[in-house]
Amino acid sequence: MTDARTPPHHVDWESPQEWPTHPHAELAPPDDGRVRAPWTRVLAIGAAAFVLWFLLFAPTLQHNAQVSPVGTRRTVSLDITGPVAALSRALQLSHLVSITGRENRLPGGTVGLTTAGARPTVPAGGSRPGSGTRPGKGGTAPTTPPTVPPNPKLPTAANPLRVLIVGDSIGLDMGGPLQSDLAGTGVVNAALDARESTGLTRPDYFNWPAELTSDMKTAQPQVVVVMIGANDAQDFLGPPDVPYTSPQWNTLYAQRVAQFMQIAQSAGAAVVWVGMPPMQNPALNAQMSDVNAVVQREAAAAHPPVIFLSMDRALGTAQGGYTAFITNAAGQIVNVRAPDGTHLTSGGGQVVAQQVIGELQSLGYHIP
Repeated sequence: MTDARTPPHHVDWESPQEWPTHPHAELAPPDDGRVRAPWTRVLAIGAAAFVLWFLLFAPTLQHNAQVSPVGTRRTVSLDITGPVAALSRALQLSHLVSITGRENRLPGGTVGLTTAGARPTVPAGGSRPGSGTRPGKGGTAPTTPPTVPPNPKLPTAANPLRVLIVGDSIGLDMGGPLQSDLAGTGVVNAALDARESTGLTRPDYFNWPAELTSDMKTAQPQVVVVMIGANDAQDFLGPPDVPYTSPQWNTLYAQRVAQFMQIAQSAGAAVVWVGMPPMQNPALNAQMSDVNAVVQREAAAAHPPVIFLSMDRALGTAQGGYTAFITNAAGQIVNVRAPDGTHLTSGGGQVVAQQVIGELQSLGYHIP
């Protein structure tokens, strides 16, 4: 029977003064060799590990903050990560991250320019080294006539058509299948440079004009295919900042697009600009319509004009709306959009790739 003076389940706690006056049972040590440590030590080890991780990956965190939308959150993130990233670079801690292959020197996607397909057997200029007049004993050696540059619209395995593909993450969705398809013809050398989370409004994060200039020198393309813009509907950094919804934004973005087209055309290459497809999110869809409209106007104004290839119906409904599935020419239903309603599936990338190849063929390029 329970004592009336003691409530049920009563625990007679010892005071701090009584506790050390007699021994208490302690937990038995683990039988698997582990050693128990005080919580203060565990907390200190965890804090030290976090500080080391922050130092190692501060440049990566700074990049992530730079690409985030303009606002208070971005400003605070840059204020925090900036000094730590500078210290990390000064101590060359980023080299340790590089050894593990987890560095973030460049945005995602392909790390630099990759090429596939036929390799030209003569220089891009069309003439072989050593041709021309060479003096010799007793007279002048016969002059070898310069080689006529090959016609890019009639490519061969020895003189393939050189194509450069550039873009953002959606451009990468398209660029992979397009590079593979072009390389598979045996008469095209296809180069691909596509980077996730990039665009033309944020050169502070990734400078596409500089990258394209470098790619043009390396690949010496005769055709440039561009698919970029998914990340461009955001403010331009100042000072002063130019809000996306302001009239000044359209003017500034048009200048960026025109500059990019001029670089692509600088060596006489034909340019095909693939528009952004319809988006599942209504707000993003409206933004991409704005981006496409600016690009289309600049493409028509370029000299010579840039080919603008709309994806509204190729990847959308008959009315140009969003759809995750389309019916191809063979009557097959193809899933063309990723679950996020933004990116392309491999099937969607293949659809766009064939649209680009068809456009090149209509321009007179003999691509099998």
